[in-house]
Amino acid sequence: MVELNFNPDDVGVDNGSYFGMPFTPEQAQLVLISAPWDVTVSYGAGTSYAPDALIEASTQLDFYDPAAPEAWRHGIATADINYNLQEQSTRLRHDASRVIAHLEQGGSTSDDYVVRKIRRVNEGSAELNATIRQEADSWLEQGKIVGLVGGDHSTPYGLIAALAARHKQFGILHIDAHCDLREAYEGFECSHASIMYNVLRDLPQVAHIVQVGQRDYCATELQTARESRRVSLFDDQMLMEATFAGESWDQLCEHIVARLPEKVYISFDIDGLDLCYCPHTGTPVPGGLSFNQAVHLLKKVADSGRQIIGFDLVEVATAAEERIDAITGARILWKLCGQTLRSNN
Repeated sequence: MVELNFNPDDVGVDNGSYFGMPFTPEQAQLVLISAPWDVTVSYGAGTSYAPDALIEASTQLDFYDPAAPEAWRHGIATADINYNLQEQSTRLRHDASRVIAHLEQGGSTSDDYVVRKIRRVNEGSAELNATIRQEADSWLEQGKIVGLVGGDHSTPYGLIAALAARHKQFGILHIDAHCDLREAYEGFECSHASIMYNVLRDLPQVAHIVQVGQRDYCATELQTARESRRVSLFDDQMLMEATFAGESWDQLCEHIVARLPEKVYISFDIDGLDLCYCPHTGTPVPGGLSFNQAVHLLKKVADSGRQIIGFDLVEVATAAEERIDAITGARILWKLCGQTLRSNN
């Protein structure tokens, strides 16, 4: 642990870092990278502004966490945010919006009007993946744990790929309202709705994806989940029916964690929570986990002795008139940091 002249009980410091932490990346065990990008969102936009909103909201929380006391002392640092990504996202979002509108009016991805637009989005998304992969590689090579703050759910692919190059086998705990198992949704090869499909296709090191809280998915995604030996689906209906039948949430968490390998990556889409916590997320869906259910599940992963090798928090959207999304997101991010550090120490 690095000893700094820092009192966690003082007023939060607005220093441009998540939680106002004073650690440099060189001093910290955990480095948070940011991906201000939301090109392919298919309903509501705004998640490209999440990193800044989360930094602002995160200085308002208190640092004591009974589930991971003092874990932050191992160091949580904020890597410089590449705002060129946000500018590129804004430009490509115009193309993606026109493609989506064309499809919603009955058009096809093969129509001349959208072919070039789809190609530009796909090329830009591939560049985004390469950029995140390069940044993640840099920190991993220095022995750091890396967490990613999105952005939409397409953004963690580069980090997951970087981890796949370093670990022979690991699992993904995927908390989300959606399965994200669509192939090139709306013609976008790196869609927010396609990340788990792409991981299954490209990264055999991901031995198992355990999906929790899904409640809005198509028949093809369900077929993919059921037919793949690498996917376990604990969807919202199954979890609620088990709860109504008398099974406790703690017991259900035991079942979920038992499906995970010893090394775990956590992919946390904020819309996996009940929409009362995140009403402005890109694709809100009724139902989902409570905040406390999600926190308990994260704690159960660390309690099990499994090592959390990385994580992401995505799809937090901002709204000028309300801050609940950022407030919730900052606290989920804090819990992810704490349980990750606890599992590695």
